[in-house]
Amino acid sequence: MTRNSVDRRQFLLAGVVTAVGTAGAAVHDGELGAPPQTIRGEIPWQEGAADSPPEATGSGYVFLKDAEVAFIVAACARLIPNDPVGPGAVEAGVPYFLDRQLAGPYGRGDHFYLGGPWKKGAPEQGYQLRFSPAQLYRAAIAAIDKYVAAQLGARSFALLAASDQDQLLRHLEAGSIELESGVDAKPFFAMLLQNTKEGYFSDPIYGGNRDMGAWKMIGFPGAHYDYSEWVSRHGERVPYPPVSFKGRPGWREAQS
Repeated sequence: MTRNSVDRRQFLLAGVVTAVGTAGAAVHDGELGAPPQTIRGEIPWQEGAADSPPEATGSGYVFLKDAEVAFIVAACARLIPNDPVGPGAVEAGVPYFLDRQLAGPYGRGDHFYLGGPWKKGAPEQGYQLRFSPAQLYRAAIAAIDKYVAAQLGARSFALLAASDQDQLLRHLEAGSIELESGVDAKPFFAMLLQNTKEGYFSDPIYGGNRDMGAWKMIGFPGAHYDYSEWVSRHGERVPYPPVSFKGRPGWREAQS
């Protein structure tokens, strides 16, 4: 899947660059100036009074079972492989991100309409399955591993050769294989790919984009306080390192 992986990676990067390219740039920080301050109620605001943003915490997996972790790690490694351009999805912590999302409100489908009827809809109608995202992942991974054992002679997707994994992912994307347990392969693949991209490029507080590696790869400066001075400077590279919602280690050290 070398050609397809490269094409998929280029597609991912093109979409993100388009989304963030209009954001402008960052205020000065570190050697380039003082870090920004939060505004809430008055200007300037006092350090330490802002609410700390939520973040994924802990180690290990809280939702995914061992067989599911093996599938997610193997699939993410094929969707966004590690290479000299930048970290792969696994290296960026996407499996951890997915686990924490599936264990929370997203996984429960808090913002999904899950009532019937469950007819197969057109793509423009959006998600049409009865499963919450967590239920879909659980059912789909089990069904895929069962398909692999019956049709491809391996105990699970994770144990397939990389080329066979690529081929099976293509079939899932096209919806050209039938899975058991009422799972529709095509919307599952669409959700998996979308969630993988989200984990890869989201703020690190959610568990993915480890060390802001994806942002560094595309030159995105992250959650700096003020971009106003760069609004009219189209096409210029922002010369500042990226910063998360939680700041950067250098900031915390300087403030202590």
